Amino acid sequence: MPGFPGLTVQQHILEEQRRHHPHATGEFSWLLSGITLATKFIADRVRRAGLVDLLGSAGVENVQGETVQKLDVLANQALLHCLGNRGNVAVMASEENAEPVVVSRDRKLGRYVVVFDPLDGSSNIDVNVSVGTIFSILRRDEDGTESRDPLVDVLQPGVQQVAAGYVVYGTSTMLVYTAGNGVAAFTLDPMIGAYVISNPRIVMPPSGSIYSVNEANSDSFPEAYRRYLSHLRSGRTGRQYSSRYIGSLVADFHRTLLKGGIFLYPPTATHPKGKLRLMYEANPIAFLAEQAQGAASDGTRRILEKKPQSLHERTSLVVGSREDVRLLEKFVREGICH
Repeated sequence: MPGFPGLTVQQHILEEQRRHHPHATGEFSWLLSGITLATKFIADRVRRAGLVDLLGSAGVENVQGETVQKLDVLANQALLHCLGNRGNVAVMASEENAEPVVVSRDRKLGRYVVVFDPLDGSSNIDVNVSVGTIFSILRRDEDGTESRDPLVDVLQPGVQQVAAGYVVYGTSTMLVYTAGNGVAAFTLDPMIGAYVISNPRIVMPPSGSIYSVNEANSDSFPEAYRRYLSHLRSGRTGRQYSSRYIGSLVADFHRTLLKGGIFLYPPTATHPKGKLRLMYEANPIAFLAEQAQGAASDGTRRILEKKPQSLHERTSLVVGSREDVRLLEKFVREGICH
């Protein structure tokens, strides 16, 4: 019917469940509706931030010692509230909370753990640059007791994710999502208040011509990374690379996902293990990349195979087109051998 909206994200999830999990109870789609509800609220506040005194710092620091923005607080509260009311979430973990948040009334029956960065790139809000929400969904061990440490439920390697995604708040609000059967994108239609499918299957090009990295830190990158970047700029790959860096992980990865190429956040002198958080940044982004036929690594090993040791553990991240990531890993291996 002309002018009628297409498939919504809820309809898509239900169809995927019928196709791949015919005995599903609908609990998972109910959980996802909590995330979409929260992100619609966040999108509205991001759009009106300059009009309702939501720009700037909240005057406190989070557990990582980073300045918390007013919108960080609002986004975190929105997700905690919407997910905490689902009835099937046992534990939530956020960049803004030092410890996991236990949903007391649902801990015994809750089947899922949700880990998220409520507002990635929030320091860019004041200059009207795209920001986003990143989330990862894990299944809780059903044999777990109410009394055990919730970190046991949270600290699972990325391969255990049952779904992951992000929402980018830009010229339009877009949800990019995977449940292990490819990556789909949905755009929020403000006329009907629903995420409507805009790309049913995103496939990352096997190689690209864009690299994304904060080159201001290049003097402190490991030598292998510096040689790799020099190699890209030299044209010896047979392609002319361009540099594009926004400084918001969601925005930089979104471009990489659609256009191909590579995003790098290498180890540096100040962050020798890398700066991005494994649980709620690198793992969900890596899951999306692999589901879109790309690759994600810490430079030496697959991100999704890393066993997290702490909630706010940091890692280096190299993600993007398969050929570009494998070439970087080759440079790192050769550097180690030398």
